[in-house]
Amino acid sequence: MRRVKGDTTLVGISELRTQADEILKVAQQEPVIVEKRHKPMVVLIPIEQYERTEETLDLLEDTILGLLAKERDVRSRRKDYLTLEELERRVGLRR
Repeated sequence: MRRVKGDTTLVGISELRTQADEILKVAQQEPVIVEKRHKPMVVLIPIEQYERTEETLDLLEDTILGLLAKERDVRSRRKDYLTLEELERRVGLRR
């Protein structure tokens, strides 16, 4: 195990196989990056951090969807937009 970026630990996949219990204890406190052939493969993080991340992503997604819906609503109320029925009347497809 090696420390990187202050509160993050780096381990190899073979080290994870042989020292899983110890590495899982560390991962309950701080992120652990697991490498395979010197390439990062996964990050083990404490469950509390995972739950906070999921909550934050859900909140961001809801906020973005709300803003998009509000923008769409504002655009649909602008006078330079026509309804399909009004467009069809103007081009002579409806009376």
